[in-house]
Amino acid sequence: MTNIFPLILAEGAPPGGNPLDMFVPLILIFGLMYFLMIRPQRQKQKAVQKQISEMKTGDRAVTIGGIHGLVANIKKTTVVLKVDDGTRIEFDKSAVATVTKKDKPGAEGEKAEDSSTEDEKK
Repeated sequence: MTNIFPLILAEGAPPGGNPLDMFVPLILIFGLMYFLMIRPQRQKQKAVQKQISEMKTGDRAVTIGGIHGLVANIKKTTVVLKVDDGTRIEFDKSAVATVTKKDKPGAEGEKAEDSSTEDEKK
């Protein structure tokens, strides 16, 4: 019996195959993860940063801790939220999770709030 491995090696083909074939699945997995996970998260971050930079006095804001309030004052790195009559809390701008624009007078949201506060007073 003759050994066939020296013949295969003599022709120039490595015994393990092309090493690039091993990395193709890894590259595909990384590309898939980028488009399914990393890219949407970056877009969401940019949208939140845009909301915070366009925030004005009178807008409604929700913090990452879940506190809802009206924007009373905006400083360089902080924002003051009015959470109740006479109660104002100062937060870092990075603590603001979402911002919604000021409601128009007589809008549905205002009526719903007024009715809930009337129910609480009774």
